Amino acid sequence: MKLLIVESPAKAKTIGQYLGGEYTVRASVGHIRDLPKSNKNAIDIPGGFIPHYEISPGKEPVVAELRRLAKKADEVILATDPDREGEAIAWHIAQVLDLGNSKLKRVTYHEITKEAIKAALDEPRAIDQRLRAAQEARRVLDRLFGYDLSQLVWQKLRYGLSAGRVQSPALRILVEREQEIRAFKPEKFWVISADFAARSADTATIPFVCAVEPKTEAEAEKIVAGARAAAWQVGAVEQGEMERRARAPFTTSTLQQAASSRLGYSPAQTMRLAQKLYEAGHISYMRTDSVNLSASALQEIGQVITEKFGPNYHRRQTYATKSKNAQEAHEAIRPTHPNVGRAGQSGPEQKLYELIWRRAVASQMAPAKLLKTKIVANAAGKDNPSAEGLSLPDFLAHGSVIAFDGWLKADPAARGEENELPKLTTGEPLTLKKIESVGKETAPPPRYSEAGLVKELEKRGIGRPSTYAPIIKTILDRGYVTKENRSLRPTETGEVVSNFLSEHFAAYVSDDFTREMEDDLDEIAEGKRAYAKTLSDFYGPFTRAVQSKKKMPKISDLGPAPAGTKCPECGGAMMVKLGRAGKFLSCARWPDCPGARTIDGAVMEKPKELGQNCPECAEGKLVEREGRYGKFVACSRYPKCRFVKNDPEQNRGATTGVKCPACKTGEMTEKRGRYGVFYGCSNYPKCKNLIKTKPTGALCQMCGALMMVGTKTIPDRCSNKACPNHNPHKLAAAKTKS
Repeated sequence: MKLLIVESPAKAKTIGQYLGGEYTVRASVGHIRDLPKSNKNAIDIPGGFIPHYEISPGKEPVVAELRRLAKKADEVILATDPDREGEAIAWHIAQVLDLGNSKLKRVTYHEITKEAIKAALDEPRAIDQRLRAAQEARRVLDRLFGYDLSQLVWQKLRYGLSAGRVQSPALRILVEREQEIRAFKPEKFWVISADFAARSADTATIPFVCAVEPKTEAEAEKIVAGARAAAWQVGAVEQGEMERRARAPFTTSTLQQAASSRLGYSPAQTMRLAQKLYEAGHISYMRTDSVNLSASALQEIGQVITEKFGPNYHRRQTYATKSKNAQEAHEAIRPTHPNVGRAGQSGPEQKLYELIWRRAVASQMAPAKLLKTKIVANAAGKDNPSAEGLSLPDFLAHGSVIAFDGWLKADPAARGEENELPKLTTGEPLTLKKIESVGKETAPPPRYSEAGLVKELEKRGIGRPSTYAPIIKTILDRGYVTKENRSLRPTETGEVVSNFLSEHFAAYVSDDFTREMEDDLDEIAEGKRAYAKTLSDFYGPFTRAVQSKKKMPKISDLGPAPAGTKCPECGGAMMVKLGRAGKFLSCARWPDCPGARTIDGAVMEKPKELGQNCPECAEGKLVEREGRYGKFVACSRYPKCRFVKNDPEQNRGATTGVKCPACKTGEMTEKRGRYGVFYGCSNYPKCKNLIKTKPTGALCQMCGALMMVGTKTIPDRCSNKACPNHNPHKLAAAKTKS
């Protein structure tokens, strides 16, 4: 028996269908080991930045099954993804299974098709230790950076905030744009449009626009008045043919951008859908910065174009990869079978597949040919100034017509609007039918959309294909950024954190540092740079920079409140402070005076005192506070004392009667959070055990976690995501196959 291990159950299912009975295909369900959450003893810095890995919580059943199968197998084939993360997962599996080299094989492929899997199995290799070292360096680097800097941010700003090697530069970019928007001073201008008629034209009127944009209303009115009094003619007609070439096939970045603009998908959603398409064998690997296509793919795409559109539409194209560190052995994102125009289980998957198909096929098609026309209208005898000494500017009309659609045949959504102008001759008289001026203002630079931020990160060299979506997800989850329609807007908390880092750690959140560190990681992957030296060169100066700020005072005040703002309690001055919900105004005499206002100046209600001493610290009083999910009772000395009272009345009717398996004393109760109903231990915050769905009361026989109530289509299942019993359908299918 041969054991083939991949990351995901979906991939295991697809590959299992291609292989015969001699193969048993299992999934590791992602990483099976990681650094412990606490930084203590996680990394041996003096020993050369050696990480100490632990089996990830909940992965024990997965590891146990893989060990059992590996002992019985004649060969163990590690078939994880063809990138650094996949190489690291393969290495961790090999370490945990403790396999000898004679029994262990590593294979890679860039698409999950029967042909690609068979070819990969024919060319096994050893684990690439350079790629593995590059992934490990990134993991250790991000832990050291985030842990040390986040602790400082907690101490100097507010507990619970964080910083990250790539998230902080991304946040800085958004904050800098927000500051540009605030500082922007709009300028007025006027747009003058006119409709002209020509005797030789079939159309009633032709729309023109004034070639200049007046800066004052008076200037605009003079042009309008002069235009009405003038005689007009065709000053010039310019025509020319131009080619519009197809774009390169998708990389990770360009796929995320196109899916956002065309389909409205977020980068995270795009990658989830692409992952499903890849695992089902429909597209090639979706994390890539290469625009290359294999020779076989070029041949298949060319055949599809010839058969579907005609031989005159096919033109073999090659594209240059912009990223200097792109792995040219990889391919662009493309359909694995170009003759299949529709694929995917769900509507969103099908739309994304169609987008990928159109882009890949269009990339190998002939350019579109457009006939561009520009007509210039000027005042007859324009050398003679009009009234009040103003020379009338020209008016322009632009048009374009597609003479040959070329690649647009495969991607009609990229056509744009056509505007065909009538055939006019130079000197032909024109009649002004209508003219008007509209006052406008210059607009500030727009906020970044998710796709726009991905494009900016790629341009600046911040992050890599696998990190764009997680970067955006992190800053959204942290509450540093919110989405307004499709724009990313920094929150007050995000701005405070970013400004703190930019002021005190500018070198470490700069584009240069982040880009150069990515280059260093690439050089580790290429074998040009040593792991330990790279981390040592970074950590020495970095830790000294962090230590130098330890003695600075806590930034409790962000500046004085607006002039005239008085404390509602004592009438004294107020200061701007940072709370969990963002900025607010606090009495300058706090904690002696509890007066507070919202940042807009409204009075904030004081917590209601209940006349009881705190049972935990005995110094504070119990008060009723208003939280994100309703009222709760806590100590007045927060954050020095974090006691929160468990109110049985609040849980009445919400308890499930199921004992919490974590603390053995509390009960699982229904709660409501930002994402809806969930179930958590009644001993919160001392016990933080929670699950998403109502517990049945039984424990999983595979891992001991709580079982959750199923639905009409899904039976009761384990609450532990890492447990195979979390998805009973896939578990049953795997058992049937084995």
